[in-house]
Order: sequence, then C-alpha cells, then structure tokens
Amino acid sequence: MLDATSSYNPMDLRIPVADRTGHRTVPETTRRSDRIPGTRYGNRPTMKDVAARAGVGLKTVSRVVNGEPGVTPETERRVQEAIEALGFRRNDSARVLRKGRTASIGLVLEDLADPFYGPLSRAVEEVARAHGALLINGSSAEDADREQELVLALCARRVDGLVVIPAGGDHRYLEPELKAGVATVFVDRPAGHIDVDVVVSDNFGGARDGVSHLLAHGHRRIGFIGDMPRIHTAAERLRGYRTAMEDAGIAVEDAWMSLGVTDPERVRRAAEEMLSGPEPVTAIFTGNNRVTVTVIRVLAGHTRQVALVGFDDIELADLLQPGVTVVAQDAAALGRTAAERLFRQLDGTLLAPERIELPTRLITRGSGELPPAD
Repeated sequence: MLDATSSYNPMDLRIPVADRTGHRTVPETTRRSDRIPGTRYGNRPTMKDVAARAGVGLKTVSRVVNGEPGVTPETERRVQEAIEALGFRRNDSARVLRKGRTASIGLVLEDLADPFYGPLSRAVEEVARAHGALLINGSSAEDADREQELVLALCARRVDGLVVIPAGGDHRYLEPELKAGVATVFVDRPAGHIDVDVVVSDNFGGARDGVSHLLAHGHRRIGFIGDMPRIHTAAERLRGYRTAMEDAGIAVEDAWMSLGVTDPERVRRAAEEMLSGPEPVTAIFTGNNRVTVTVIRVLAGHTRQVALVGFDDIELADLLQPGVTVVAQDAAALGRTAAERLFRQLDGTLLAPERIELPTRLITRGSGELPPAD
C-alpha cells in the first residue's frame, strides 16, 4: 500500500509476460536500471585516470602499481585511494608485451567431469599458484582434433607452458611451439612423435598386480572390461591383465575381454555377457573408475558371488558391502610432479626430457578377496 508520502512511477512496475517458450519474463522497458549514470561498459579506468585523480604523474602511478621504490608514503596513499575509488586493475597484457611472459599455464584435460582429474587439476593449480601463475584449463573430450585446437588456442594466447593429457597419438603439431620456447609436459599418457617430459602411472604393473591378486584367491576365469584400446592407459592395463594370466599359465579367451567406450550401456552389456553362459567368469578386473561404477551396478543385480578389482579408486568404495578392492593411482602426485617439471623447465634448470613413472597401490577392501563361487 502507498502512504501519503510515496511517489508512484509506472516505470517501476515489473510486469511479467510470457515469451514464446512459455517462460515469464520482464520486458526491458519496465526494468529498473541499476547502471551508474554516464557509465560506458568496456571503458576501464587507466593509469592516466588514476594519475589525474591522485594529482601525480603517470610514472608515479606506475611505480605504486608495480611495487617499485621512490614514492613517499603520503603519495602512495593518495594513489592507492584513487585506485580503490576508480576500481583500477593493472593491465597484465601490457606487461606481457614488455616482459614476454604471461605468468599463465594451460592445462588440457581429457574430461572435466571425470572425478580422476579433479585432484590432478587441483595439484597443478596449487603449484602454479605457488609460482605466481594463473592456470587456464579446458577439455578435449577425448577428441584429437579438439585437443589440437585447444592446445594451439592456448599457445596463441601466449601461455608460458602446457600440461597436456593427450587424446591423440601424433603431437608433431606442437613442434613450432616447442621451438618457440613453450614449456610442455605430458601427463597420464605419453606424447606421440615428439620428445617432451612425460609423467605417468605404472599402468601395466598396477593391472598385473590387480589380476595377480584375483588369481591368488583362486580365480581362473577372470574378465577384463576396459576403455578404447587406442588409449595408452587402456592398452597398458590390458597388457598387464594378459601378462598376469599368461604367467599363471591360463589361456585368455576372447569372451573374457571387452574394450570400447566407457558408456554405461556398452559396459553393462559386456559384463552381462561375461556373467552368463555355462562357464561365466568368476571375477572381473575393470580398467578405470567409470567402468567400475557400472560393473558394481550390474553385480548388485546378480545373486551369484563375483569378485571385483577396479583400476582407479572411486568415492565411497569403502562404504559398499563388500568394499571395493582397487588399484589406486595418485592423481594429485601426477599433477604435482608434472607441474613442478614444467616450472623447472621455465626456470631453465631442466635439460633433457624424461619419462617419470609413479607407482600404483593395491587397496584391499573385500570385493577382490571373494573366492570363486563354483
């Protein structure tokens, strides 16, 4: 209700109307504007504006902004007050032109939604932050062309270095950037046809240990469900599976192996096929965390006891009954090691590229210790 002192302005009313999609919106002409009168967006305050407001020279503002000596405390106070009043921010692009360094690095991931890459990305970011650098990341979505597009886009923005989880197998497109001095480290998977630092987990050894663990508990018919075989990690884990089975004198049947996309429907079909028939598998080794989650759902619908060991740890694995036995890799250590190598390159303290392989760890929780049901 309006009181006697209220003023009424019809332009203050916000009358919702329905657009063609059925959503209720407020017409622009009826919205109250919160803009400061005279504001022109895109025109940020400059050091010249700060100098004029503080009543000092441009060089004095530059010294204050860049933390250089030669400015009295009183003058510095006036400049800082002008900076705060105007909302001035230093133009780092101009610094790039002068110094040739952006203090930024690019991180190219396979899939931003994959939980495995969360701690890896965080570790890279922490190392970058400790070196005063900004991290810019993006996802290739396991597409080689998209990876190349993203990497070159980051290079065009003059990042100082790159940490890359590759989707493709040929990285010669990076040769001009390497020659131009862009520090580069590949992580989780090696680069193809170029010589750069690589930080990976022991995928072969971890898979061999996981399958050997199932063999030690009496299993002979062990299935393997993994990612696409063109992916280095998937191929290495398959090799570890085969080696463990061969060392135990067991001939692997084709029906026990399934590689392809990690789409839940594809993985579900593969698991159901392995668990059916007159001689089903008694245990399954899964090639990554996404496959493991789908297989857990499949096994929940089976009354017959089936052992499971997964590569990569998963959230809440210890709370399931039985808990899920996994071969865990240290994603944070992968990211941290890669980032540290990158900044050592930038500091000029590294010479020849190296391949660094980090160990995996078998975590027993119950599912991998179940004996064969038959």
